[in-house]
Amino acid sequence: MVAEPVHHHPLLDCAEKLEAELAAVADVPAVYLPAVEKAVALRAFARVEAELTEARLRILAAAGDLAEASACRDAGIWLANETRTTRPAGRRDLELANAIDSKYLKVAGGMRAGAVNVDQARVIVAALDALPADLDTQVLARAEAELVALAGQFDPTELRRIGRKILEVVAPEVAEDEEAKALEREEQRARETCSFRFKPQGDGTTRIAGLIPDAEANRLETYLNAYTSPRVATGPVTPRHRLLGQAFCALLEHLDPKKLPDHGGDATTVIVTIDHTQLLSTLGAADLLGGLDGSRISATEARRLACTAHILPAVLGGKGEVLDLGRARRLFSAAQRKALRIRDRHCRAEGCSIPAPWCEAHHLKPWSQGGNTDLADGILLCNHHHHRAHDTRYETQRLASGDLRFHRRN
Repeated sequence: MVAEPVHHHPLLDCAEKLEAELAAVADVPAVYLPAVEKAVALRAFARVEAELTEARLRILAAAGDLAEASACRDAGIWLANETRTTRPAGRRDLELANAIDSKYLKVAGGMRAGAVNVDQARVIVAALDALPADLDTQVLARAEAELVALAGQFDPTELRRIGRKILEVVAPEVAEDEEAKALEREEQRARETCSFRFKPQGDGTTRIAGLIPDAEANRLETYLNAYTSPRVATGPVTPRHRLLGQAFCALLEHLDPKKLPDHGGDATTVIVTIDHTQLLSTLGAADLLGGLDGSRISATEARRLACTAHILPAVLGGKGEVLDLGRARRLFSAAQRKALRIRDRHCRAEGCSIPAPWCEAHHLKPWSQGGNTDLADGILLCNHHHHRAHDTRYETQRLASGDLRFHRRN
């Protein structure tokens, strides 16, 4: 238990007066305030909020004795417990309080003047902390002053971008070398924290969570963009995140396993096993043997993959014996694909303009039903329409022009 003060400190007097003033207007409606005065009041309260936050943080920075008296690990945890906020929030407040109380006094002054809000203060402190530890103190002081001044013009997001380049403003003579060192540190940290996780959801989907370096992420996005445009919109616009998800699947299907490292003594290969009778039937299921053994896909998807994907189909007989491990007979050759590109120029689905290099060769008569891998039986379809061609919910009609028209079955 912390004892009540005998003599009021000016900060405590201020807090009590503010509470009394706010209580006096607690029931005053704002709806009748003229628009001009609303603007004045909102700006004023925003300034006061920054000033109040600085005063609270000033007290928090000096509250180590309070935490010790209450057996708390630090004043941030004590504050979280007393105000029913989260401990991470309490720790963030304490870190900011210590930073502006002992190191970044200009940031504290900006908040005290109502010119720097708490979000801006966190961004400025983070930007200053990210500067080299051996940076000249005068350069650091100029950087702090510049960012505090810019807080009057830019929001936290813009300040964060400026903060990353602040040395170019206050010390251009050292900025280039320091930026190179900072980038090397970032890249090293990115390589050390790089991760990729797979979590099957049990509903036919797998959630993928990854953290990769910016350079690789940029390359991946560039590759995916090649699969997402151009596409003629014939209905509701597909959200970009869904387009990128579909593009990622298409990219995986176009990877050449011959260029991947050997795995298990053989070229890296995903194998689909399916019973011969199910391969020929409308319904059925197939097993995937690869990274997530035990995964199942429909026979429809297996038939689509048999067209062009770098996946080895293993067709099994009634007793599980392997009837066929066909690859060459079902895939169009490089020369045939070039000929299809010259002939078709783009996806042959009606109204689609996806260029030929982004399309897949499709058997008009399914390979699983005896279709031939020749030019007369081949046609180019983009990834989206190739899925439609193998989707039993859709009926395919060959038009006089040679294009394919898809109808949703009733």
